[in-house]
Formats: sequence, C-alpha cells, structure tokens
Amino acid sequence: MKTLHFRGVDPYKINKKSIAIVGSRRMTRYGKEVVDKFISDFVANDVTTISGFMYGVDTEVHQKTVDYGGKTIAVFGCGLDVIYPPENEKLYYQIIEKGGSIVSEYEDLAKPHLWKFPQRNKVVVNLSSLGVLVIEAGENSGSLVTANLAKKAGRNVWAIPGPINSSVSVGCNELIKNGDAKMATSARDIIKIKQPRFAKATQNNPELQGLEEKIYRALQLEPLEIDEIAVKIDESVVEIGSTLSIMGIKSLVTESGGKYYLNR
Repeated sequence: MKTLHFRGVDPYKINKKSIAIVGSRRMTRYGKEVVDKFISDFVANDVTTISGFMYGVDTEVHQKTVDYGGKTIAVFGCGLDVIYPPENEKLYYQIIEKGGSIVSEYEDLAKPHLWKFPQRNKVVVNLSSLGVLVIEAGENSGSLVTANLAKKAGRNVWAIPGPINSSVSVGCNELIKNGDAKMATSARDIIKIKQPRFAKATQNNPELQGLEEKIYRALQLEPLEIDEIAVKIDESVVEIGSTLSIMGIKSLVTESGGKYYLNR
C-alpha cells in the first residue's frame, strides 16, 4: 500500500480496533436503521469505523459515528483538498474535530475518477483490524468487490441479511448463502460488547399503556398504515391517529410514505 496522506489523527493510531463498513449508495430505511443499531454498539465499545465517504451507507456510517461521539476514518478516492461528494463538506470537518481521520493515497488536489475507487476499497480493507461488514449491497455492486478483497486478504467478512424482495439486499443475501460472509444481526456477532452507552430504554422497553401499547405491539411485526393498524387492533382510526401523533412526539414512531415505523 502506498503512503497515506491524512487530515486529523494519524489513522494508524486509531485503527487498532476497527471495522470497515460498506454498503449501497441507494440506502433504504432498513439500511439506515441497521447502521444506527450497529454504530451505537461499536462506538460504545471503542471500535473505530472505516468507510468510503460516499453517498448512502458510507455517509451514514461516518455521520452516526460522529453523532455518537466515536472515531471514524474516511477513505477518499481523490485528494484530501477535494471534498467529494461536496454535500459532505460539513461532515468532513466534523470527522476531524471528533478525533477521526480523512485519508487518501492520492495527492491533495487529485480529482475523483471511477478507476480510483477500487484502489480506495483496498485501503478501507487494509486499515480494518476486525474485517468488513456489508450493509445493503446490490448485485455486482462495489461493496461486493470490497468484500471479495477482504476475503482474499484473509479478513473476516460479515453481511446483514435483508428482505428478499429488495434489490439492495441481493448482494448481502448471496454472500451469506454462498458462505462468502458470516451473517450478522447485531454487533455481538462481531465483537464482545459491554453495556451500550446509547441504549434507548424508552424505545426498546417502553412503558406504554392502553392504545399506545396496542399500536407498539402491532408495529413490532412490520410498518403499517393507519388503516392497517386499525384492522389489526380493532380501534378507531381517529383515536389511532391522535395516539400516533403523541408517540411521534415521544420519538417512538416515525411516519414515512404513509406507513408508521418504530424507532428502534
């Protein structure tokens, strides 16, 4: 590997206990929830996250790590003076301010090109001490290339199983089915974890009563529209709507596309 240029902390000072996390640029709500679940535990256990700073899963990994007070390493496929994508300029400086690192093999003014990203993926793999976790990957995606690089390098590879009807879960499901990755459903599958600092007690063990409890139980199985909730719990749509508004204020549920989701 070439000499790494970096901004912030020397990456080799914070990668002794680190996990590379890659995934689709077309991240779904499911992928976002998975990132949040894993990152909270990784940060609570002093694991540095590593990703490629691109749209979707990469950006979410870096942002959640920063939000939870952890350290993250962003590996560029361009020079350090070229913030790409430009929408991540604020995140760029947050990573540095929080004790993380921005790294690149390229000269500071080097522009991004497609051929540079596979080389970037090698750096992502080589910096990780624990291996690579794949969160949402389409068929023949760049994330699968990274997983293959990790396997060839003798690194551990984990993948998150996803819905069989989701195009961005095809790659992960295939990795698991073919034995090219271990299935991960929690950070415990990757590290021995201590008590999470970021446990959302009110959301994981909510003290709910009456209609709130009925709605919560119904949404534990799957996201639902108001009419669907009404059918499942046999209650008034009007009362359910009012209760959902209160649950939203409590950050217990979120509405998206007409469906209500639990904030896990």
